[in-house]
Amino acid sequence: MPQEEQVLVVERRVLDELGAFHGLNFDIERYLDALFAQGRPRFIDRPKAEKDPSYKQIIPYVILTCGDKCLSYVRGKRAGETRLVGNRSIGIGGHINPVDQTLFSVDFRNTYAEAVEREVDEEISVEANHTDHVVALLNDDSNEVGQVHLGVVHCWVLDAPNVTKREQMITQMDFMTIEQLQAVRDTMETWSQLCLDGLGQMMHHIESRI
Repeated sequence: MPQEEQVLVVERRVLDELGAFHGLNFDIERYLDALFAQGRPRFIDRPKAEKDPSYKQIIPYVILTCGDKCLSYVRGKRAGETRLVGNRSIGIGGHINPVDQTLFSVDFRNTYAEAVEREVDEEISVEANHTDHVVALLNDDSNEVGQVHLGVVHCWVLDAPNVTKREQMITQMDFMTIEQLQAVRDTMETWSQLCLDGLGQMMHHIESRI
């Protein structure tokens, strides 16, 4: 019998203790320090995590920008999260699995950092230099997908728009201006809508740290 996929989670009560929120939260380090504190993150079976809102799966959500444009795509029928098929997205991301954990490592934050690169590399090929900025935490309990996930939003700033897809589930991929994205906002998954609305704050966060 095949073993169930394991995914990285924290208990929902940890988020509640820190201060539950809807949408984007820019108090990044306070949340991440607590979420990745020893004894809090752990791996559980994905089927359980997907149905039990007392856990939050930690998901890197990477927005790729180049100049005044963001990478956008539509999730095709081969998407791993079937509840999001057909929706437009501006985020690349996925679950953290034990494969991302080095032998004897208990540093889940390091495990997470390595997983971000893997997740992006599985779905797209980025043939450009980039800088990686963690710009926000993302939570949306308004639907069944959001209730069991917690996003860590990254912004990759590319020096050239050289990106090609690896996954078949990625369709209609292109770099789009904010105005173009706003015009199709209603077709986006909710996480992308929230990120699109907060892009100005994210860019300000990056500029303030340069």
